[in-house]
This record gives sequence, structure tokens and C-alpha cells, in this order.
Amino acid sequence: MKFKVFDIYDMDEVEVNDSALVPYLNLEGKLIVKSQGKNSGKFSKAKVHILERLATRIAVPGHVGKKHKRMTGWACGKFSTNMKIVLKALKIVEKRKEGNPVQILVRAIENCSPRDETTTIEYGGARYPQAVDVSPLRRINLSVRWLIQGAYQKCFGKKKKMAEALAEEILLAADNNMEGYALQKKNEAEKQADAAR
Repeated sequence: MKFKVFDIYDMDEVEVNDSALVPYLNLEGKLIVKSQGKNSGKFSKAKVHILERLATRIAVPGHVGKKHKRMTGWACGKFSTNMKIVLKALKIVEKRKEGNPVQILVRAIENCSPRDETTTIEYGGARYPQAVDVSPLRRINLSVRWLIQGAYQKCFGKKKKMAEALAEEILLAADNNMEGYALQKKNEAEKQADAAR
């Protein structure tokens, strides 16, 4: 017997076009997407469902520049609250675009995951940037982080709700629209890598 996620979205319909990301995007059908922190060890994030990774990233959106921001009080560590935001965002995506919203989310992640980035190498007392390829797991991590950060920037201190902002960010990334924060960050990372070659 195959399950749909939350008994709503069928995971069998979802296809990943980027073959490098296939082993690291967990899209298995589960009734409740919650691992309770049971996945540990090497590449453990690859075993966590993509919707759960999105929900946990809402709690701690990660570094923006040099500052580590916990941006709001309403999205602290409550998993059920964060998952409600993700589900509302998926419903909005489904209304605006016909079809499985998880498929649109996967397309957005594929579009805004960078292939190159820069790292700092110290050689003979001098530091200089060096372009490196990004591992598939980090590509997914970065794209999910940028989607959430872009949504936060659109709703923080404004009338727009987080779910609406997240849905908008997912749709922009899925359409390859450069107005989206995640795609801007991806372009920036790849341009810096090209300059550091």
C-alpha cells in the first residue's frame, strides 16, 4: 500500500530532472512527515523528507551575510506550526498553478541550486578565493535556505503572511524568474565562482 504525504499529495507523480540530486531528494510517500531526529550519521539529511527539511529550515533560516538571524518569534522551534506554513504555501501554489505543488517545489529547488561557489584558500600567508564544485547535498541545502530567506524578507514587518511569501518565492524559482531572491543568490554565487577561476 502506497501513502500520499498527509494523504493529500501523491509522491509517485513527482519527477526529479537533475540526476545529481535524485539520491539526495527524499520524496517517499509518508502519511506524517516527521523523522523525530532519528536520522543520524553520514548523509543523514538525504534521508529526511524534503517537506520536513523545508519546515525545519523555517525555524532557523540561517546566516544572512555575517549575522545569524532568528527572524521572528512565531516561527521558533514548533514543528507543527512550521509544517502548517509549508502546507498553506503548497495550497497557494496548487491554486495558482494546476498540478502537484511538490513537483513545483522540486523544480524550484533544481532551478535555484548553484553548481559552483567559492571557498577561501590560504597560501603563503595570503588568502584568495577559489572556485569549487558544490556537492548535491549542499546544493539542496543552499536552495532551501535561500527560498526561506527570500520568503522572510518579503513578509517580515509587512502585511504579507509567511505562507504567501513562501509560495511566491517557490513560484518565482520554479518559473526561473530573476525577481526571486533564491535565483539572485544562485546567480551571484556562480558569477563569483567564474571570477575566481
